[in-house]
Amino acid sequence: MRGRHADAYSMYKRGTRDYINAYDKEQGSVRSLNGVSKEIGNPSWKRSFLYILVASLASFLYGYHLGVINETLESISNDLHFNGNTMAEGLVVSICLGGGFLGSTFSGLIVDRVGFRRAFQLCALPMIIGSSMSATAKNLWGMLLGRLFVGTGMGLGPTLATLYVTEVSLAYVRGTYGSFTQIATSLGLMSSLLIGFPAKETEGWWRICFWVSAVPAALLALFMEFSPESPHWLFKKGRAADAEAAFEKLLGGPYVKGAMAELSKSERGGEAETVKLSELLFGHHRKVVFIGSTLFALQQLSGINSVFFFSSTVFKSAGVSSQSANICVGIANFLGSFAALLLMDKLGRKVLLIGSFSGMVVAMGLQAASASSLVSSSNEVYLSVGGMLLFVLAFSVGAGPVPSLLLSEMFPGRIRAKAMSVCLASHWVVNFFVGLLFLRLLEQIGPLVLNTIFATFCLVAVIFVKRNVLETKGKSLQEIEITLLPPE
Repeated sequence: MRGRHADAYSMYKRGTRDYINAYDKEQGSVRSLNGVSKEIGNPSWKRSFLYILVASLASFLYGYHLGVINETLESISNDLHFNGNTMAEGLVVSICLGGGFLGSTFSGLIVDRVGFRRAFQLCALPMIIGSSMSATAKNLWGMLLGRLFVGTGMGLGPTLATLYVTEVSLAYVRGTYGSFTQIATSLGLMSSLLIGFPAKETEGWWRICFWVSAVPAALLALFMEFSPESPHWLFKKGRAADAEAAFEKLLGGPYVKGAMAELSKSERGGEAETVKLSELLFGHHRKVVFIGSTLFALQQLSGINSVFFFSSTVFKSAGVSSQSANICVGIANFLGSFAALLLMDKLGRKVLLIGSFSGMVVAMGLQAASASSLVSSSNEVYLSVGGMLLFVLAFSVGAGPVPSLLLSEMFPGRIRAKAMSVCLASHWVVNFFVGLLFLRLLEQIGPLVLNTIFATFCLVAVIFVKRNVLETKGKSLQEIEITLLPPE
């Protein structure tokens, strides 16, 4: 078993270009996964575009539930009688993230067992149930239970969307398609903020905000019934004929043979080998798992979700209306995500990460400066608000969309789903504690110290990316596996 895998890798050591030239002579000059062909050109990106949009609904739901609590938290705490209890308010936010940790932890196992289409439908189910429970909650415990259910779906959604987009996309547009998940997240966030505006004036409006989220969840479950399964997953399960049918749907008939030939070099079809946790943590791929886990942890330690969860509270303390502030946050997030879509396949993943975290250092420095005694009260608002908007913009250009895409590209197909779930576990753990403790820390140590801590983590991230992250732009998944993860 290991020997066959090593043989495939030794073939690549003679040079990917040599293999492709030999294959061109045999199969008519088709190299499908990279979309390069001397005779028939690139496969059309339009064939897979609609399926990318469907998968991005999971990211839209993630963004919506990430921001739905922002405008509605005050009304919820008043109606459910825990107003003024910062720990209870933090728990309403963070219990969802605890559910996200559970969903993310089991996402790899679920995908490997049932495939992407059924996993997306399983993701939608707890979101529908949890939203309904939150919308009808009569007390704090009912709200917490509903948020916990929603969180499990949130934990599944981003992992599934990232992996699915990676496995069904062409190499020359994979970065662009990967940015769609971040754009969907930002649109979900903006939608939750816009829908939540009447919550403070209209009694019970916060319940409508939760009911609304059940609609895109139901659409996700419905449309996935008509979407193709990942050819990588099908081939890994020994269903080569189904994988060919999926490739035909995604690429077109002329590219199927080339796609299957390249897929067969790195995937071991029909082998149901179990990937153990010890193999991921201590085996051959431990370094990439460490890089992924650290990158996701630093992403959250930057303080980004404290902005999304509590921007209304922070802006209110600065004398800025929450509605105006949240509109600006949503617009900044969308503009940055759109810039990432344009730049991902031009500048590359590593450049965007370094530039993004560097901009976040500057932005957090501005927010910290606004809280110091050196800044006059008239300039404090401009520095605080400007720093927060710059922070969101810088995050959404790189630190937001890149880590998930980069890691899903770098992991071999055999371990991709489970390795991603392990890495994302660090994301949810850190996210949970940031959501739980942010308001308490803001009260006890103040914005100057807290923002300085966040800026320090962003600086650490810049150094970490420079030393550890490798570029994957423009490579097929098979080339990345061979180039970046050679066997022992």
